[in-house]
Amino acid sequence: MKNRLNYSNMITFLRGPLALLFLMESQTARLIAIFLAMVTDVADGYIARRYQFSSRFGAVFDPLMDKLFVLMALSIFFFEGRIDLWQAMAMISRDFYLCIFGIYLQVTDQWKEYRCRAIRWGKVITTLQFCALIALTLNATLPTVLYTLFILLGSLAFIELFQMIRQSRSKHAA
Repeated sequence: MKNRLNYSNMITFLRGPLALLFLMESQTARLIAIFLAMVTDVADGYIARRYQFSSRFGAVFDPLMDKLFVLMALSIFFFEGRIDLWQAMAMISRDFYLCIFGIYLQVTDQWKEYRCRAIRWGKVITTLQFCALIALTLNATLPTVLYTLFILLGSLAFIELFQMIRQSRSKHAA
């Protein structure tokens, strides 16, 4: 079953409304939102693989909902004065690299052939983002080195994406 409205994608969709809980100034509500977002992120992937619901739509929709959730939370923290703009930008730096990669795929006419899938550094960054959101929700001050780490990991994700293209070409050439 490869349609867009499957159990995996419905679970993924829940991260959107969960992000709205950050509009509440309740620390408990925000922690619950983060916890449930993490659970849905794991559950949707498991269900997609287990029941063969994997699809190109799901491969794009899942990280998009992660980004929406993180962006919403960071925006709220920024407007509350709990993080600076550069800190929020550092935490989503991977997404800037991802946009550049998407533009590259479009310009080189490789988008249709590109197989969207999770990458190692993307998973690491998403996990680190959720951990940072928990810390920020608990009013912790994150060290500058952590924000630098987000930029470094975003760079590694960018490199990994291009390595995937190269490996794909090698397989097709063989």
